Amino acid sequence: MNITLPPEQQKWLEAEVTAGRFHSIDDAVAAAVAELMSIHDDDLAWARPYVEQARASVARGDVVSGDEFFKRLKTKLDALRSS
Repeated sequence: MNITLPPEQQKWLEAEVTAGRFHSIDDAVAAAVAELMSIHDDDLAWARPYVEQARASVARGDVVSGDEFFKRLKTKLDALRSS
């Protein structure tokens, strides 16, 4: 099989092989395809409990606006950065 990649992708793959992250470009491509296959086959069943928990929170009215969420997130990030 012959695969043609854009030059920037080929250069990146060559650098990954040179850095020792893959034994060859073939190994890197095989790893990428395996990852895509696992993503494609994932039925997201692992997420179901989180979705149900979120739905229950919404039903209880335990929610905040998007603006409030981002305000709280910014406060936390600022605190972490200043530590």
